[in-house]
Amino acid sequence: MADCKYSCATATETLEWIRAIIHFIKPSSFFWQSHVVNFLTHRLWEAVDREWIDCLRDEPIENLIQIPSGFVQEHWPCSLKQFITTLSSLAFPREQADLKKVLPNMQVALLNSVITQGMNQKKRHEIEALAAVVSSVARDVETNTVIDLGAGQGYLSQVLSFEYQLSVIAIDASSHHGRVTHERAERIKKHYEAKMRKSSLGGKGVTIPKTVTCRVLSSDMLKTLINSNDEHKQSTADTCPMLLTGLHACGDLSVTMLRAFLESQEVKAVVSIGCCYNLLSEEEDNNALCGFPISKGVKSTGLYLGRTSRDLACQSADRWKVMEKDAGLHNFELHGFRAAFQMLLSRYFPETLTGSPTIGRQGKALRRQQQSSRINGLATNGFSCKPDSTSENKEDADTCTLFEKFCQSGLHRLNLNQPHNIDFASIWKEAEPFVGVIGPYWSLRAALGPVLETLILLDRLLFLQEQGDSIEAVMLPIFNPNISPRNVALIAKKI
Repeated sequence: MADCKYSCATATETLEWIRAIIHFIKPSSFFWQSHVVNFLTHRLWEAVDREWIDCLRDEPIENLIQIPSGFVQEHWPCSLKQFITTLSSLAFPREQADLKKVLPNMQVALLNSVITQGMNQKKRHEIEALAAVVSSVARDVETNTVIDLGAGQGYLSQVLSFEYQLSVIAIDASSHHGRVTHERAERIKKHYEAKMRKSSLGGKGVTIPKTVTCRVLSSDMLKTLINSNDEHKQSTADTCPMLLTGLHACGDLSVTMLRAFLESQEVKAVVSIGCCYNLLSEEEDNNALCGFPISKGVKSTGLYLGRTSRDLACQSADRWKVMEKDAGLHNFELHGFRAAFQMLLSRYFPETLTGSPTIGRQGKALRRQQQSSRINGLATNGFSCKPDSTSENKEDADTCTLFEKFCQSGLHRLNLNQPHNIDFASIWKEAEPFVGVIGPYWSLRAALGPVLETLILLDRLLFLQEQGDSIEAVMLPIFNPNISPRNVALIAKKI
């Protein structure tokens, strides 16, 4: 890992980066500590610089959806341009690294149709890159044993086993995933055995990953699993070097891997790609170690993010950058609907708001209805231009109908009986004058996402760097961010 772009940062430099982020985002806490569902009930736009809102209110959608990527327009207020560009400069670069340059000993296996069966484009891209990286790091630390934590259906485990000839233990909390992994591996094994029989290598040496069903709740539990599954030990004094890896291990699981890496003598390296920051723990619960912050440096700042902010950290600037105008328009309208639905709840079901109700994603059905409306010549939605009064009335009626269907679906998901006296049209009419600024607000808020994710990742990097010179750690973007937004691998080795 010789490329200075990814390996030259020291603990001091990492902490300086972290402090710069915290210093800059603290005055904007009204963005990252507030949930967009409360946009109307809490009048969230009033916390934003009035000049910014007035400027962006009439800005084309295609300009708004570029804001999270750091793009600005010359005519925007200087303070707004500085805010956006500074956020962009503080975020960790997400462009996919030249892996063969960073990891000179990396060998990439070309995956055949048998082993990729069932993988979509995103999963295949992730597995091809991550398996090659894991294999490279395993050679660096001279281990042939890999533990795949949160293995899911075993795609990564099977590629590491069949294509890279590594001994793999696949651990997942789902017994169903364990069965699927084992059955799929047995089918793939037959293909590789037949392939080897046709070669001079014979049919020996083809092994499938060992599957273990267990919900890993702590590093101690993981260390116990490591010890119990170490088949190579000859005595209690022997150790078998291992590598821990996880593809999009959710919440605290990624942090548990890092702690087990430091605490277990057998684990010589870790390759971790996190996900679902909203599921991270931030407070000690029954003496359990929290998932954020984990470094002494970030703990010393006293920073608390909260679930809303951690959820925002999952926003991808690269996904926004390639978003088409209609998709952006649709997303803004959905946020408007959800915010207006919150008004409905506060008026008719105030007791439900104490539990922070969630209604899931209802965008696909609405999008199909909107596409059908466009085919029939109707306007796109309430954010679009209105060419004449006839189309305006038609559009208003169409949008109000969609809003009513959205609310009915939301009430159903919350198991709430719909009163006969709900006036959906009146609620939408009250909300509509302010919905036009939800696009600018959400775009500015989303620009904080990559920086918040950077902060979470740097906390993990600093945690490893604080252990001293015995650990070499880097953050490396190993996937194409347009395909897989959570693309940063934390790679660490004991040296």
